[in-house]
Amino acid sequence: MSQAKMSVGLVTPPGYPEKLSKQLSSELPKLLRYYVEDECEWHVDSTVDPLTGVTEKPEEVLEAGYKRKEEEDWDYIVCLTDLPFFQDRKPILAEASTNKKVAIISLPGLGSTPMVKRIRQSILQLVNEMYYGSPEEDREKAQRRLQAKENEEYEYLKEKGSKRLFKKGGFERFSPIKRVRPGEETSIDVRYIVKSRLSGAIRILTGMVRANRPWAIFPAFKKVIIFAFATGSYALVFPTLWQLSNSYGLWRMFMLMIVSSFLMVGWLVLAHNLWEKPRQDRAKYLRNLYNVATILTLLVTVSFYYIILFFMFAVAVIAFIPMGLLESQLSGSVGYDNYFYITWTATSISIIIGALGSALEDEEVVLSSTYGYRQQQRYKTANDSKEEENT
Repeated sequence: MSQAKMSVGLVTPPGYPEKLSKQLSSELPKLLRYYVEDECEWHVDSTVDPLTGVTEKPEEVLEAGYKRKEEEDWDYIVCLTDLPFFQDRKPILAEASTNKKVAIISLPGLGSTPMVKRIRQSILQLVNEMYYGSPEEDREKAQRRLQAKENEEYEYLKEKGSKRLFKKGGFERFSPIKRVRPGEETSIDVRYIVKSRLSGAIRILTGMVRANRPWAIFPAFKKVIIFAFATGSYALVFPTLWQLSNSYGLWRMFMLMIVSSFLMVGWLVLAHNLWEKPRQDRAKYLRNLYNVATILTLLVTVSFYYIILFFMFAVAVIAFIPMGLLESQLSGSVGYDNYFYITWTATSISIIIGALGSALEDEEVVLSSTYGYRQQQRYKTANDSKEEENT
């Protein structure tokens, strides 16, 4: 007797989620047999489709996903999206419609902790919900089947249980997740949300910053680093910088570092139009969230930039400035801690010079890695599509 065949469509927007889905599509068939139904032969298709331009309503993504499922003739569809969704300002992590066999996972809601593991378990849970159903008796049936399984390789899935989106970790103790059933007023049968608004805001912001992948932006700063280091190294030849660093207190050094970093971020935002402006179709809360995520992403990237420059200047200071010459130019006791303060001062000053005096090597990398720009592009694409449909 041949096994029944079940197909699952895994739909992601372009970019980092696309890479995740390709990795997961090869792993999921075996896991689905264990966690959902071993009498079925599971097949997972991975495809790229933003489904919608910009939306604040997960129902719109579910509806677009349902249409795509019907077109592809899949049995189930799971949509991964980097759009954040909220219910009463509490982040929505995932939703599923057992009737339409459609589910969505909001990647920012998963936070900044290891993504692949959480996404993998979330997909298994949502397909399980769509296969068996979301009512309590269906969940108990799925749980009994899972506990009867004997396979050490997937033993961790038993601990997760049939009512959790993924296995409970340390972050969930600070930011607990609640499973709710919305009721008959909506087509959604199950929803996973964060209980607390405060911890939910932290979770969603860290998740959005991770989705922006600040480490991927850093290669665009090669020219900026070279320009800043060359300019700062020239300034090291003159004793004025040494004297300034010797006169500054610790609080002033920290202030200079923080101000220079924020000036760099401000320059990037203004020069590349990354600030999300007010729009009628965008809630103020969500717009502010996008802007804060963009600022935090750039701050992380600038921090990488600052650390690398610091170590480069540390080598330059030791190479360029003999201790004897330093003693002749500075008053009071002079030691190797002066090298540290000179390096710190040079880094803070040169980061501003590098920002204003050089262009990014790959501007598009920076732009596409921030929510503000990506949302602007999606909004433009959505409008263009509507205009084409109307003509």
